[in-house]
Amino acid sequence: MATTKTFDLVIVGVGGQGAILASDIIGKAAVAEGLPVTASETHGMAQRGGAVENHVRIGCKYGSLIPAGGADCLMSMEPLEALRFARYIKQDGVAVINTQQIVPVTVYSQKIPYPELDQIIEIMENVTPNVKAANYTEIAKKAGAAQALNVAMIGAVSKYMPLKPDTLKEVIAKSVPPKTVNVNLKAFDLGRDA
Repeated sequence: MATTKTFDLVIVGVGGQGAILASDIIGKAAVAEGLPVTASETHGMAQRGGAVENHVRIGCKYGSLIPAGGADCLMSMEPLEALRFARYIKQDGVAVINTQQIVPVTVYSQKIPYPELDQIIEIMENVTPNVKAANYTEIAKKAGAAQALNVAMIGAVSKYMPLKPDTLKEVIAKSVPPKTVNVNLKAFDLGRDA
């Protein structure tokens, strides 16, 4: 758990992966613990599988956008998105990356090569030595639903945030559909253990 009460997190992915819900959960958990929080979302073509970018600033006295090189953590729900948004992470920051690829339509239509996963991880390790890459989609499936990817990744990132896991779990239980609460809580625990 982080020792400071400030924490800058950039959450990235593609439309449909639950990045916006993830930032909402983290923001509500910060409020529940009495910490000031600001957030900003960019999700232009998210509904068509486009990039989604969320900034969550816990304990920050400044604006809602995290400057380049200012993020304590980058939570990337898709590996190529980690590369696209790597500029935000601090040199000693943590990059938590889902290794499950979602190949964009432009790659197919324009025959642009999608980098090998090993290349992506190697490049990210040049940005920060703290790269935590795992197939969080599979972890979410083990919990009972691939759609719990966002919550599995919140579990993984929770090790670095100045928020109590129990607070996050309480907010998750209130934020997801009632019939998916158990699956999401299991996804959180599996992601935290991964």
